[in-house]
Amino acid sequence: MKIAIVGGGLTGLVAAHALGHEHEVELFEKMPVLGGCLSSYRVNDYWIERYYHHCFSDDVHLFSLIKKLGLTDRLEWHNGTTGYYSRHTIYPLNTPMQILRYPELSLIDKAKLARLTLNAKKIDLLALDDIPAETYIREKLGDRLYSSFFEPLLKSKFGERRGEVSAAWLISRIAIRSNRGVSGESLGYIRGGFHLIIDELERDIQVNGGRTNTQCPVNSISQKNGAWEVNGTAFDAIVSTIPPQELCRLTNLLMPEIPYQGAACMTLGLERDACEGVYWLNMKDEAPYGAVVSHTNFIPVNQYDEHIVYLASYFARGVPANIDTKMLADFQTRFGISDAEIHWHRMAVDPWAGPVYTTGYRSLIPAYEKHGIFIAGMFSIENYPERSMEGSIRAGYEVARRINERSRDDRT
Repeated sequence: MKIAIVGGGLTGLVAAHALGHEHEVELFEKMPVLGGCLSSYRVNDYWIERYYHHCFSDDVHLFSLIKKLGLTDRLEWHNGTTGYYSRHTIYPLNTPMQILRYPELSLIDKAKLARLTLNAKKIDLLALDDIPAETYIREKLGDRLYSSFFEPLLKSKFGERRGEVSAAWLISRIAIRSNRGVSGESLGYIRGGFHLIIDELERDIQVNGGRTNTQCPVNSISQKNGAWEVNGTAFDAIVSTIPPQELCRLTNLLMPEIPYQGAACMTLGLERDACEGVYWLNMKDEAPYGAVVSHTNFIPVNQYDEHIVYLASYFARGVPANIDTKMLADFQTRFGISDAEIHWHRMAVDPWAGPVYTTGYRSLIPAYEKHGIFIAGMFSIENYPERSMEGSIRAGYEVARRINERSRDDRT
């Protein structure tokens, strides 16, 4: 079969990798580089992801892929610390003593939070799909815990749409991040950057005769004489990994409307650490970003010879005006960073950064085949109720499995 893959993010690359051994594969990506949200910048003599990334100890499909690509020796585990910025103060929240000293929660609140964390993996997520996270936390744990602890977390991930997010997402988030010791969370990273996975997937696709086209947007998808055409070229099958509503725009076929949000992420190279050793700092104080993610408080700074920080913001209705200058000015003022201490900064903006896991989201998840087109991506069931590299890889393999099954059935 001749198969078109629309979208060169992780799901599209994995699908092309899995299909390329039996089929003729051609991948279309509108950006200059492959990887989607996992793409990277080349800065000085190193690579750094355009959006912050790490992996978790349960990411078995990711680890299997890393092994297939010959990168196992590059998988490293580091301590990921967390904290909150409140009332112009950084509060690390990792050791028992730090948590006890956190002034925004009472001892009773902290006991409730500890109990929820311990029990999160036992909670039935399906039963929480229709319940707003805010309602769940306020009813179960109280208003203070919501406003002082959970609202900044929801804000950092979903911005102004945080009130629509389901409790299923929140509890899943707590459960997946419960692999914690007395000083922080164990998180994984590929030494040298996750771009190595993208590069090896591209190499494998090309070795098997596939084509990967960058800066090649798909402008039309149509069906003619029983065959699909992408940009006027005929294919036996299409795998679309772009948001279903974008596929609808290209084809005029009715597709499910998945709630999406955009992301604006500024990456900075700095002279010094701005966050007092904390990796993931949620902003409780009002700021034009929801979190400050200090990559080099997770990965040793000597791998880069400078400190690297992300400023993360999400938006729902278009990129906020002057978001880059507002982010930079606020960060410099709030953390006391002078112009001379900033080596470089770059801004990444993606209007389709990922789904918003609103109440009732599970009922919106599309089937893998719609109107004869195969669809998979961040919106697939494997990425519910929390998107991840693991989920995107699973979605890529699953859509490839279904196409291979169809191909075998057609031959018999």
